[in-house]
Amino acid sequence: MRAIGVHDFGGPEALRVLDLPEPQAGPGEVRIRVHAAAVNPTDVMLRTGAHAVRMTGRRPPFVPGMDAAGVIDQLGPGSDGRLAAGQRVVAMVLFTGPHGGAYAEQVVVPAASVVPAPESADFPAASTLLMNAMTARLALDALAVPRGGTVTVTGAAGAVGGYAVELAKADGLTVIADAAGPDVEVVRGFGADHVVERGADVAARIRALVPGGVPGLVDGSLQTTGAVPAVADGGAMAELRGWSGPAERGVRVRPVMVSDGIADTAGLDRLRRQAEDGTLTLRVAEVLPAEDAATAHRLLESGGLRGRLVLDFS
Repeated sequence: MRAIGVHDFGGPEALRVLDLPEPQAGPGEVRIRVHAAAVNPTDVMLRTGAHAVRMTGRRPPFVPGMDAAGVIDQLGPGSDGRLAAGQRVVAMVLFTGPHGGAYAEQVVVPAASVVPAPESADFPAASTLLMNAMTARLALDALAVPRGGTVTVTGAAGAVGGYAVELAKADGLTVIADAAGPDVEVVRGFGADHVVERGADVAARIRALVPGGVPGLVDGSLQTTGAVPAVADGGAMAELRGWSGPAERGVRVRPVMVSDGIADTAGLDRLRRQAEDGTLTLRVAEVLPAEDAATAHRLLESGGLRGRLVLDFS
């Protein structure tokens, strides 16, 4: 099968078209004929070697990708009947696992990580859902702000940030979000109640709205210490890249690892249903041929994207 991966860590040019053996589904697994794979920042981290510590004992090539959409073409032994061959599905893929990541024509994943694709979405749009929406879901759960409370989302125009705003509103929360000028109306469209200008002084602008600080903050723009002043004494911050503090004034820092939700079938399926009913907005920035993965990585690293880049394996 055709896949995209690296033998040696490096820049975008390290990505190569690979010819790998066709994988086989084992007990409790399914094989998906991938039509679309979303490109996420964690894919860049794999390519550069930032995830090498998580792959000790593994030999190259390494295949990135955590988000796949396609059609089931093989069921492993012990299927529980929830999934069927020929079914359109989306899956979260653990690229550090024995089968590698989603940048491949076929990928084998645990059945627990697979749910039906949103009915109204094509494969590129469907591939942008699970990893980013589950990250947002875990972040909000880590904050545990009760219904009627207030949360702030930084990086609200981004993939995780946009989903965090929409999920927070569905949870009955008031949302303060940040955005640059061109993105203000986009973020308001996600449902944000208040939008402040993003930048170095964002914490002060949030405090101008909520003088005592917000009880919870999803740090979608990875501001870490710069966002702490926006949080109330004893409040909580959800961090997406492993930063764990310390933070002053009793502010609790909650690192979020999306892999914690990779086998939460019920949670993944709830996100699928929220994409179907319009709670979540699927956003594709651009679809590129799979062999143009290096270009996709360059575009992602240059910043400013709204929505996800997607590789076409169809």
